[in-house]
Amino acid sequence: MSLQFINDNKGNTTGVFIPIEDWQALKSKYTELMKEEAANLTELSTWQKKIIDQRLNDYYSNKSSLDNFDTTLNEIEKGL
Repeated sequence: MSLQFINDNKGNTTGVFIPIEDWQALKSKYTELMKEEAANLTELSTWQKKIIDQRLNDYYSNKSSLDNFDTTLNEIEKGL
C-alpha cells in the first residue's frame, strides 16, 4: 500500500491519501469501512444547492470581476 501523508504548513501530519485501488481493497477486507463510507455519503440540502446555483450564476454573469488565483493565494500566504 502506498500511502501519502498530508502535512500542514508547520509540518504536522493532517491527513493521509490512500490510492483508490488500496481503498477498494481495504473496504473488501473490512466491511465496516463500507458501512461507514455509506453512512457518510450525504446529499446537499436545498439551501446549499441554492447557494451554489447563485454563486455559479454570479460567476458566469461577471467573469471580469474575478481575482487572479495565484495573486490571491500569494496575498493569503503573506498574512500567515
